[in-house]
Amino acid sequence: MSSVVTTAGHRSQVLGLYRSLLHHSSKFAAYNFRDYAIRRTRDAFHTAKNETDPEKIQALIQKAQKELEVIKRQSLISQLYGGEKLVVETPQHQRIFRKH
Repeated sequence: MSSVVTTAGHRSQVLGLYRSLLHHSSKFAAYNFRDYAIRRTRDAFHTAKNETDPEKIQALIQKAQKELEVIKRQSLISQLYGGEKLVVETPQHQRIFRKH
């Protein structure tokens, strides 16, 4: 029963970390970095979603917090030195794909 309570207690923290990671990952100026960071975040959380061991959950939370700090720094640097947008990022290109 205590593992269920601990897991439920971590739920809001984990969801907050997940949202923050996705939010800051979407701030990368470069399409490839942005896509990679979002995909990596989703895959990592999907892989660990059924974890019930409180110690492992806490270790995963700490790892995610460290990764969040890295992503925050890197996305900020990316915005400072961002280059031109790729063709797939232009509004005209996005409309073409949505129509077909």
